Amino acid sequence: MKGGSGGGGGVAPAKRRWRGLAIAVLFLVVLSMLVPLGFLLGLHSGFHSAGAFINLQLDLFLGDRSSHIDNLVRKLGPTLPKDVLKGFVNEAKNETSSINATPRTEQKKGIPIPPQVVMQPFTSKNISRINGKAKMKSDVDESEGFCDLKYGSYCIWREENREEMQDSMVKKLKDQLFVARAYFPSIAKIPAQSKLSGELKQNIQEVERVLSESTTDADLPPEIQKKSRRMEAVIARAKSVSLDCNNVDKKLRQIFDLTEDEANFHMKQSAFLYQLAVQTMPKSLHCLSMRLTVEYFRDHLFDKELSEKYSDPTLQHYVIFSNNVIASSVVINSTVVHARDTVNQVFHVLTDWQNYYAMKHWFLRNTFRDAVVQVLNIEDSDSYGKATLSHLTLPVEFRVSFPSNDSAPAIHNRTQYVSIFSHSHYLLPEIFKNLEKVVVLDDDVVVQQDLSALWSLNMGGKVTGAIEICSVKMDQLQSYLGDHSFQKHSCSWMSGLNVIDLARWRDLDISETYWKLVKEQVSMKEGSALLATLLTFQDQIYALDRVWVLSGLGHDYGLDIEGIKKAAVLHYNGNMKPWLDLGIPKYKEYWKKFLNHEDQYLSECNVNR
Repeated sequence: MKGGSGGGGGVAPAKRRWRGLAIAVLFLVVLSMLVPLGFLLGLHSGFHSAGAFINLQLDLFLGDRSSHIDNLVRKLGPTLPKDVLKGFVNEAKNETSSINATPRTEQKKGIPIPPQVVMQPFTSKNISRINGKAKMKSDVDESEGFCDLKYGSYCIWREENREEMQDSMVKKLKDQLFVARAYFPSIAKIPAQSKLSGELKQNIQEVERVLSESTTDADLPPEIQKKSRRMEAVIARAKSVSLDCNNVDKKLRQIFDLTEDEANFHMKQSAFLYQLAVQTMPKSLHCLSMRLTVEYFRDHLFDKELSEKYSDPTLQHYVIFSNNVIASSVVINSTVVHARDTVNQVFHVLTDWQNYYAMKHWFLRNTFRDAVVQVLNIEDSDSYGKATLSHLTLPVEFRVSFPSNDSAPAIHNRTQYVSIFSHSHYLLPEIFKNLEKVVVLDDDVVVQQDLSALWSLNMGGKVTGAIEICSVKMDQLQSYLGDHSFQKHSCSWMSGLNVIDLARWRDLDISETYWKLVKEQVSMKEGSALLATLLTFQDQIYALDRVWVLSGLGHDYGLDIEGIKKAAVLHYNGNMKPWLDLGIPKYKEYWKKFLNHEDQYLSECNVNR
């Protein structure tokens, strides 16, 4: 009995323990159901810790966002302007602080969208480039100087001939295509955004097709506005998708680098084409030379010579070295037009075999009042013996650049074009043995006043009269020419308009001195002619009054118009000659008015443009 009663008493406590455990589990199940129900019914408003937790998460997100922006700024620092990025960071921080300061009851649901940064277009007025790198306005002067030193007068011509932005819709489409291509690779990797990826790809293909067929706004199809709006909408949707910014950043940098390389390539190509246009004869002038040559051999009726005037030392003899029919004609015509007496004027045009017959025919069929014109072939050894060269050499121009220490440097103040005598000039005493004095005119000058006063100049025993350029000192040229016995701070001089005393030239044997110096400096290549000429004529230059010549019309856009009108001679030294399309337009009119616009050959060869 004891055993049975003892067993029954042990089972009762065990049942009570299981019953208590079941009740506890049931209570927990009910509680787990009531808590979500309470949140759904708005009972969670009393749980302040939940709101604090949400605010904490939002602050952490915004903090991460700010630090991520800082990292992005540091990555893009070398390629984007710092002031723009600084503004972007400040705007982002201000937005963060304004969100935190706003009461939660006034905040909109969801995560705030960061403020959009509007980047101003990089125009020629506020940006320039050095080796493909972007630089803002504060560096424009310095970058222009580097460009001028690297590409020469092309940079001056480019800045002065820069056109205002046209075809804005084409440029807008290119910008949209740029951004869409940057976002597309990242969007395409997200499976949930397959629809957006397809729309983005379709819009990219449509814009690419349009741009492949259109280069101006006038070429665009009528529905282009709709295409642009669709592209803009798709880009806005792509921007709203959460992406890995590193991928977008890498793609943007790749496209930006490609654009930089392309811009640098076009810069070099443009500079090369500019130099090619400068150094080659225009098609119209080549046409004129060929036509005149053919006509010369067809018609010999004009072929008559006035040899008695060509060697008369009592007359006024002008010498022009040229292979350009139109240029030499303008020089002679402008001189004759402004001369009080043309009976005593004799012009000698020295040219080469290629242009000899064209020159001869042109000046035989055109008269210049009472003046006479003789055309000589400097390459004809049968006529002049030792006083010939294997080829004609024109006056040599040297572009000399100096660093500027001014607070606001200008590229015009750093660059000068110095033109000097060529090898051909040193044959003058032999070619004109009977003459004692000549005036040499370059073929890129225009005469605006009577030059007869030059024949009464007393040069005090000097060999040649020339315009001195005191902006270019001899000691400044030492970096180009090396150490030589130049007089310190003495001015350099230019060809263009030169009065030469041939008798004095022969007495001092100037030509022999020059050829000897050229042989000694043969290792200098291009600089040998400049050095030999400056050393040969040291202490033999008579400085003409500066009112005689105004130089720089072939490279300087900033010359005073009143000064141009008052100058006796205009010298188009530089690369932008007036007969080239690259010539400075506002200076061309002073040259063009001495062309014979009624001439048949000029019209047929389109020289009158």
